[in-house]
Amino acid sequence: MAEVTDSPVSWVAEHTQRYLESGGEDGHEWRPGVPTLLLTTTGRKSGVKRRTALIYGRDTADYVVVASKGGSDEHPAWYLNLEADPEVEIQVLDKTVPATARTVHGAERERLWALMREVWPAYDQYQTKTDREIPVVVLTPHP
Repeated sequence: MAEVTDSPVSWVAEHTQRYLESGGEDGHEWRPGVPTLLLTTTGRKSGVKRRTALIYGRDTADYVVVASKGGSDEHPAWYLNLEADPEVEIQVLDKTVPATARTVHGAERERLWALMREVWPAYDQYQTKTDREIPVVVLTPHP
């Protein structure tokens, strides 16, 4: 397996390591009722596998994540990576699977934004901090 580089943000990297070491028992629930998964993308410039922890929601068999970066004016690096290569890997608890990522738009985005707002209400506040439309991403596990 190729070496994976964790988030350069220290608290995210620490969270990721606890998640990995415990099979998700420590870290799957970041805050009460707020689940996280680990997303691994391929660096669009470097080709290096990069991993980060993200809040997620469920839409049938799919996982939903939000590229908020706390309301920054720039997209997070993981989002730019999956735009360049939508084939990703996700880990939920102790299960790791390949998945395909796609950004949703229109009515589907509105529906899934509402779903994610239920998981993490701060997404609405993040959207007020930036002029960019914060992307909502569906991760579809491969069969």
